[in-house]
Amino acid sequence: MKDTTDTNESDRKAWMSLIAKAPPGRVSALLDAAMTRPDFTWLRAPETGSVMVRGRAGGTGAPFNLGEMTVTRCALTLDGGALGHGYVQGRGKADAEAAALVDALMQTGAADDLRARVLAPLEADMQQARAARAAKAAATKVDFFTMVRGED
Repeated sequence: MKDTTDTNESDRKAWMSLIAKAPPGRVSALLDAAMTRPDFTWLRAPETGSVMVRGRAGGTGAPFNLGEMTVTRCALTLDGGALGHGYVQGRGKADAEAAALVDALMQTGAADDLRARVLAPLEADMQQARAARAAKAAATKVDFFTMVRGED
């Protein structure tokens, strides 16, 4: 068992999470704007299936099956040998392909360019959505206070 943290592994988890949470079509659009897609070989062509989503009551209780969710996955290898995997929510085969391409390309010399032209805009979109959601929730906040009536 490894007892050290692999920085490369944690970086990969971060970009895979960011890509998986992106809106449909967004990764494809950013990737196409950033570069011409390279040649690759399918290891697993995009396929759609379902996964069981589990939840916990209150976040700490016993796990329970919440329901099924549709996902599309694929795996590919670039001509240079980099391996990429893509998992996206829904039936977006093109989105899964784009996710796998970005994953593979992030393991090559194109990583810095992709980080600036694909991952940074995705992160900015996610932060903007988070701020909008927080502002909407803050608008519904009710401040309760107690007034001292002076009878004491």
